[in-house]
Amino acid sequence: MFKNLYPKEDWDSAYSSEYERLYEQGYRGLIFDIDNTLVEHGAKADKRAIALVDGLRRMGFAICFLSNNEKERVGSFCKPLDAAYIYKAGKPKRSGYEAAMKLIGTTKEQTAAIGDQLFTDIWGANRAGIYTVLVKQIGKKEEFQIVLKRYLEKVVLHFYRKQKAKGREDERK
Repeated sequence: MFKNLYPKEDWDSAYSSEYERLYEQGYRGLIFDIDNTLVEHGAKADKRAIALVDGLRRMGFAICFLSNNEKERVGSFCKPLDAAYIYKAGKPKRSGYEAAMKLIGTTKEQTAAIGDQLFTDIWGANRAGIYTVLVKQIGKKEEFQIVLKRYLEKVVLHFYRKQKAKGREDERK
């Protein structure tokens, strides 16, 4: 019922050590959301975000930031990262993800998307055929419409976790 909203996997944080595994699996492009994925809503790129992006580039990843936010917000976040970005992306539309892959020169088979929201980040990337990773939101400060969506996300995540647990049970049999 909700499967088009389910991520392929979920992590506690975008600051995970799982990127090496993704690289070994053939992923070469990463499309990141910004707010509450890498920094609190509205925050600038901090030392942690800069170190993550630098490390991922050294690993061999091409990176693009994809946000529904305005140019000023996204551009000011990405400037210290010297990173490609798309603002006013219209997520969950596929077109933003397709444009991001074009910018970084990857295909959908080589690209993973990392974000904190099911109804924009995960659904949009799933629609584009990209591997999806849901991360826990960093901060609690969010715009009103996002707060409302979080209540609906809880319902979807309940069924996702139930399916995930069933899958683990089936693997043990």
